[in-house]
Amino acid sequence: QIVSEILRLNEDPNVQGLALDLPESSYSSKVLNAVKPEKDVDGLSDVNLGRLVRGDAYDCLVSPTACAVLELLEDLDGKTVLLVGADGALGASLHCLLQRRGATTASCQWKSRELQNKLHHADVVVVGSTKPDDVPESWIKPGTTIINCSRDLLSGKHNYGQQNNHDAENAVCSLAVAMRMQNMVKNTERWIQSQQFRKWDLRCLKLQPLSPVPSDIEISRAQSPKAVDVLAKEIGLLTDEIEIYGQTKAKVRLSLLERLKDQPDGKYVLVAGITPTPLGEGKSTVTIGLVQALTAHLNINSFACLRQPSQGPTFGVKGGAAGGGYAQVIPMEEFNLHLTGDIHAITAANNLLAAAIDARILHEGTQSDKALYNRLVPVVNGVRGFSPIQFARLRRLGINKTDPGTLTEEEINKFVRLDIDPSTITWQRVVDTNDRFLRKITVGQANTEKGFVRQAQFDIAVASEIMAILALTNSLEDMKERLGKMVVANDKKGEPVTAEDLGVTGALAVLMKDAIKPTLMQTLEGTPVFVHAGPFANIAHGNSSVLADKIALKLVGEKGFVVTEAGFGADIGMEKFFNIKCRASGLVPSVVVLVATVRALKMHGGGPNVTAGAPLKKEYTEENLQLVADGCCNLQKQIQITQLFGVPVVVALNVFKTDSPAEVDLVCEIAKRSGAFDAVPCNHWSDGGRGAVKLAQAVEKAANQKNSFKYLYSLELPIVEKIRIIAQKVYGAQDIELSPAAQSQIDRYTRQGFGNLPICMAKTHLSISHQPERKGVPTGFILPISDVRASIGAGFIYPLVGTMSTMPGLPTRPCFYDIDLDPVTEQVKGLF
Repeated sequence: QIVSEILRLNEDPNVQGLALDLPESSYSSKVLNAVKPEKDVDGLSDVNLGRLVRGDAYDCLVSPTACAVLELLEDLDGKTVLLVGADGALGASLHCLLQRRGATTASCQWKSRELQNKLHHADVVVVGSTKPDDVPESWIKPGTTIINCSRDLLSGKHNYGQQNNHDAENAVCSLAVAMRMQNMVKNTERWIQSQQFRKWDLRCLKLQPLSPVPSDIEISRAQSPKAVDVLAKEIGLLTDEIEIYGQTKAKVRLSLLERLKDQPDGKYVLVAGITPTPLGEGKSTVTIGLVQALTAHLNINSFACLRQPSQGPTFGVKGGAAGGGYAQVIPMEEFNLHLTGDIHAITAANNLLAAAIDARILHEGTQSDKALYNRLVPVVNGVRGFSPIQFARLRRLGINKTDPGTLTEEEINKFVRLDIDPSTITWQRVVDTNDRFLRKITVGQANTEKGFVRQAQFDIAVASEIMAILALTNSLEDMKERLGKMVVANDKKGEPVTAEDLGVTGALAVLMKDAIKPTLMQTLEGTPVFVHAGPFANIAHGNSSVLADKIALKLVGEKGFVVTEAGFGADIGMEKFFNIKCRASGLVPSVVVLVATVRALKMHGGGPNVTAGAPLKKEYTEENLQLVADGCCNLQKQIQITQLFGVPVVVALNVFKTDSPAEVDLVCEIAKRSGAFDAVPCNHWSDGGRGAVKLAQAVEKAANQKNSFKYLYSLELPIVEKIRIIAQKVYGAQDIELSPAAQSQIDRYTRQGFGNLPICMAKTHLSISHQPERKGVPTGFILPISDVRASIGAGFIYPLVGTMSTMPGLPTRPCFYDIDLDPVTEQVKGLF
């Protein structure tokens, strides 16, 4: 029971020290060593004794009784001190401290045959346990100093002592109490100091790049990552601020934001890109290469903040999102598969709400008001009462009653009837797999559903509004409020129906309580990474979480850098980062890194189609300066889009082995002429952080430039006008065209009071326009808005451009053909 209580107090963050006052028989090694060394104000644990013996006086807590003895003894140089009955931790502490003061020490038990002889030769006798009656005081030579520090004395019970030593005995008792209090003060000072920002003590991991570059998973597996608790300590996280998942992942608690609330933020860097090929152009790789360069090579604190990859692309076409080559998050298989279960939590919460919608429609359609009321507000143990979320609904309805028995029939009707119009349901079920056959389904076909059949669909999990909320929320309280505000349908009067109306908000928050905490991992060079949230940029806002960014900005310190990425091209991911995420967070970016590749520029210059899984045509593997020059129009357009927001831009050219020096020089020259602060070729894929040092230096300089950040549009503008501004200023469209359905939804959302929200366009990532086949910089087109949805909890209006699908499909040959598991070693094969 004692050990259990000690272990409980060890984990209590409100307890800074632990003192033991126990019966003599309870002071076992098991009990003493159960106390955490940093809370051991009695200094009796093996760890504290070891530190004392080693000479680490600052790091250890010393026994208060031993300190009291030393305080009473003045000149000990050359004197002989005998410890009688002082065993264990106290005896060891006394030996060590006395010898450091120049004394010669010896020890003896009361029953020892040598006791009389040793007592006769001792200058000082320190008694550690009660003297037996058969040991006469005459054995002690006259003038000997006697210090009694037995536990009986310290508890007020002692039965002997020469008269002239009573003062010393009392002094030991008082001093031991004082020294224990001093240890408590020392511990509290340490705790206060630990709450402050701490300088990083990061041990970076060495890289030995090979040529040719091995596969991503081979590189990841060849590196030995640090234990995540070691990494956490190196960057200033406290032990009670992390929740460890295995050896290499840990959740970080949001309490850190309160602890470091007065710590200035570091610099904030966004990595965006030009319009990509279907293969991707390496934004994640650049993000990781950049932080490896900043921290492992320039000794600047930096954090990468990345999105969690969806299983859809991992098993579909694109593969994982851990970076690549020698710029990766490790272990890459853990990063790409499940991680800490956040997407599964989102799927569970999303589908619980979907089930609640259909179940409510069924029950309202098959029961009377009275029957519904009796089931919604049942009698439990003879008492009938509303739940807290039902009280909230009553208040929204203007019913100020607390006794279920006092509601009128009209009030009961209002309370139990949501009257959801099935044709207006916008909340869909989700699954984290590319499954084209779930794009349109029919639900309710079983006989038990009594004919309540409707058409529905599945979205991919990362398109869920709950994912968007996770990425944009600022706290657990804010997330719960946002979850309650989610509009799932309209009632038959055209009024919005929310998750709060369905009574499911609390349950959703419970499912998401761990997912709200960012996951800590590391790069190949041992620098820290936060992985959190994972919305796509084409069908959602495409950015990692506000909370991960905010925590990282505190941890890096005022001179450090936090590097995050926005999905796909700057026209969609970056635009949403500025207009949606920055509005939600209140953070202002210092610089944008715009990623380009010669391959993608050649495609925009008129090169042949690039298809995932098919070999590249010779135009992409041989030098072709004309194609590169023609394709730089897309790079120039994306630079111009960045400049709309008043933030300096550095172009990072992700170099492939097939790129010629002339092609690389041409891109960098055009980028600088087009308004980029700098343009830098990067070789982090083949060289790790060393290959991105010049990029890191350019980013550091650009971050110190004048920043005139501004939003693209005012939230006060009508919804249509905000859509038009994005279409014309960002995409280069001539105008927009709203379908009747889109116009009807805009009118409805405006009437419902949602007109002042930012816009999150759902648009293809393969072109700046709505037509994937139009490369370069399309102009003169009319942007068709086929539908408009509202993510009220996340806080944006969601127009669908053209025929955007929120559920990807699998290709003829998906990635899963190459993924396998070795049943002997349990190692994953084929991930990339």
